[in-house]
Amino acid sequence: MEMTQTSSDLLFLFAACCGLLIIATLVGEVLQARLHKTRANLTVETYLTRVHSWWGMVFLFSIALLVGPVGIITLFAFCSLAALREFLTLTTKTNADHWSLIASFYLILPFQYVLIWWGEVGLFSTLIPIYAFLLLPILSVLRGGEGADKNFLARISETQWGLMICVFCASYIPALVTLDIPNYGDRAPLLIAYLVFVIQMSDLMEYFTGRRFGRRKVAPAVSPKTREGIACGAAFAAALGLLLTWMTPFSPLASIAMAVMAYLVGVGGSLVLAAIKSDRGIKNWGHLIPGQGGFVDQLDSVVFAAPVFFHVTRYYYGG
Repeated sequence: MEMTQTSSDLLFLFAACCGLLIIATLVGEVLQARLHKTRANLTVETYLTRVHSWWGMVFLFSIALLVGPVGIITLFAFCSLAALREFLTLTTKTNADHWSLIASFYLILPFQYVLIWWGEVGLFSTLIPIYAFLLLPILSVLRGGEGADKNFLARISETQWGLMICVFCASYIPALVTLDIPNYGDRAPLLIAYLVFVIQMSDLMEYFTGRRFGRRKVAPAVSPKTREGIACGAAFAAALGLLLTWMTPFSPLASIAMAVMAYLVGVGGSLVLAAIKSDRGIKNWGHLIPGQGGFVDQLDSVVFAAPVFFHVTRYYYGG
């Protein structure tokens, strides 16, 4: 079977990711060998754990992209399911919320991804923020029972917020394959790779530089992120945006702007999720991914950036 240009580009990107991860691994190993058992050494160990986890994630993500839309949608539907489970496990619930939880997992979540598969932009853009938001409190009221009104607003809001982050926002990542961009052909999966690659690699740069050289924290109460680290991450995102222009329908300057925009929105998402974790009194949402926490920890930056990236791209470049 003849390989398409898109498949060839994805394989090239996979090879480039492997090359960057090899360099990141070697840098971490050298630093670890030179440092004593200090706080800096612990930072390097955490950095290395993250890099090692990324090897598996890059491999899985690359397979999904090569399979095509069905592989991408299936992968992110599974990620949404796992993330929603992590999120709602840490929220307040009563028996009155039983029906709303069933609807969230077995009706709203799969239907959101079916709508993406069908390319129904209008419906998948409104299913959760309108219809699900109205349906869930009604179900909890109808389920009723003794004490059903206790913490009602908080319980419903937590479920709605979980759906927004873990399903609605996350679903905009595979939704990029539905974009009809003139003169771009079937290369939409490359936009997903572009978005995820820019944000995650820039996050990795921010993590390393922020903890090595950062001094001024942007939100000391909830996150160790520093202004210096974020500035380095933004600069790295700009450089990646320029280097990866070939993957996009953007001009070089537009690609830089889109990359920096996605990264900065992602930083905001990471801070918001960090504040929620602080409120819940937890360090990570889960422990599925070594060094990365759970799915919510891993998706925090990307899910905030995905809807903004999707709609900006659709508005300026869609047919």
